[in-house]
Amino acid sequence: MPDLTYRRRFGDRRDGRLLRSLSPFYRMTPYIMVNRNDACNCFSDCVEVSEAAQWFREKRQENWKGMGMLHLFIAAYIRTMTHCPGLNRFVSGQRIYARNRIEIVLAVKRAMTADAEETTIKVVFEPTDTVFDVYRRLGEKVDEIKANAEGNETEQTAATMMALPRPILKFVMWILRLMDYFGGLPRALMDASPFHGSMIITDLGSIGTGPIYHHLYNFGNLPVFVAFGKKRRAVETDKNGVLMERRYIDFKVVMDERTVDGIYFANALKYLKYYIQNPALLETPPEQVAEDVF
Repeated sequence: MPDLTYRRRFGDRRDGRLLRSLSPFYRMTPYIMVNRNDACNCFSDCVEVSEAAQWFREKRQENWKGMGMLHLFIAAYIRTMTHCPGLNRFVSGQRIYARNRIEIVLAVKRAMTADAEETTIKVVFEPTDTVFDVYRRLGEKVDEIKANAEGNETEQTAATMMALPRPILKFVMWILRLMDYFGGLPRALMDASPFHGSMIITDLGSIGTGPIYHHLYNFGNLPVFVAFGKKRRAVETDKNGVLMERRYIDFKVVMDERTVDGIYFANALKYLKYYIQNPALLETPPEQVAEDVF
């Protein structure tokens, strides 16, 4: 039986494999829209979470303390990738790649106070992870951050670089950008970088505000930024004309349009909302995991 394991080829990067079968038009777009901010598409929507609210109550009674919308959003996004693996593409060096891992980046505060320090964490997930896996992996990372007063790898790397004189730091950043362009950044630096990952997400509902359109970063290769806000209630009529109260969460997504087309993004967002509205589906691993094109 032939070995179907993918082997790294010339042109691949440490964090992704080059997509060689894309049409010339798609391969051309990174040369037209050179910077990530040139290629930002912004999307705003809301999702009903009435079913999710009941599901949260049940899970908390089962001792999943602190299970919340952040876990559900991340788990739903990971599950969406099993149907739409193109969400995990990125652009670097004017080329389009499929990322090797699912890496979710988020900002966390060491304490919920205005003057508490903010940092970022990056959590690596598997496409087969359930919402309970997300809960555990995320909790471990957050606990690690809060327990480590010296900071994580990201903070330590930033502190080392900020000790350099400004002209030298500017030159170092130029070198890093050049290395990143050609896929030469060391794995340790990419692991520490909050600018390299599958998606970055922020839970603004935790501070009682609505979502924002957050820009993508030109440095690194993050292709998607998701922000969601606090729950809101709305009184609506059902199909029989009866008044009823529903709960919603507003969210905004900023996407790098060079990775996939609009129809692909639209289908992915439908999957995302479907899984948020039906969280019980995320309690078990997916039956199949689709692989991106080659």
